[in-house]
Amino acid sequence: MGNSAGRSDFEWVYTEQPHTQRRKEMLAKYPALKALMRPDPGLKWRVLALVLLQLGACYVVRGLAWRWLLFWAYVLGGCVNHSLTLAIHDISHNTAFGSARAAHNRWFAVFANLPVGLPYAASFKKYHVDHHRYLGGDGLDVDVPSRFEGWFFCTPARKLLWLALQPFFYALRPLCVHPKAVTRMEVLNALVQLAANATLCSFWGLKPLVYLLASSLLGLGLHPISGHFVAEHYMFLKGHETYSYYGPLNWITFNVGYHMEHHDFPSIPGCNLPLVRKIAPEYYDHLPQHYSWVKVLWDFVFEDSLGPYARVKRVYQLAEARP
Repeated sequence: MGNSAGRSDFEWVYTEQPHTQRRKEMLAKYPALKALMRPDPGLKWRVLALVLLQLGACYVVRGLAWRWLLFWAYVLGGCVNHSLTLAIHDISHNTAFGSARAAHNRWFAVFANLPVGLPYAASFKKYHVDHHRYLGGDGLDVDVPSRFEGWFFCTPARKLLWLALQPFFYALRPLCVHPKAVTRMEVLNALVQLAANATLCSFWGLKPLVYLLASSLLGLGLHPISGHFVAEHYMFLKGHETYSYYGPLNWITFNVGYHMEHHDFPSIPGCNLPLVRKIAPEYYDHLPQHYSWVKVLWDFVFEDSLGPYARVKRVYQLAEARP
């Protein structure tokens, strides 16, 4: 895939995001798409299996040497914890129990959060709403790197470091770009996570907690699955800001690779996103797509025209709150 994104500044546009209009057009043409906007009945069981898998791994790593603990944290735990963060992404759209039972979804996301080791689910939902509502919005969409990131991480070595430090940038960027008041759910998420971590340490010692934290930091950093962070919205081709990936890694990432489809229909769970493309192929088959998340990472590091600046930024006119 070619590229011409440029790295001296963001690509500034003053148009609304295209997904809203596409959604209206597609629903008018294919009313059957509405039937896909239903909860995923298998989501809770897949999440439960992943949480139990990490619990079993915590039991096993108690007796491992540190070097093997870190090895398995990258190879196994990194995949599982990254998968759980993408389950949390899916759950944030109320796809586990439906919008009518929003509280069930919030608490289930807190449960899925447990192996991650750090409270994450409630904060993610709070900011992810803006990512869809104000895609690329200046000062609104915290998925877009800051100016400092774009300016500093512009050489291959620095971009490699930036990829390795993705968990830290995703955690700290909202506090700098668009800070919001701490919610009650975030406090409860933190208390539950602290209680779970303390219980784990009291029964099995420190190594299981280190394993979980290392799984999250390594799995969300320089890891093959992390290619989706870059693949989704970085401009590998000028004029195209959202890309899909239809490869096998979707099997363990809740179909997050169907990202064009996801932004067109955020309320459709990941399990049904392939059906969106099947029902309306003419809207997707002609679009540029990625074929390998590993290649995405390679190109991002070594192509001069790619970097944190290779993003679309929009200026939104927000209605002022009435007194």
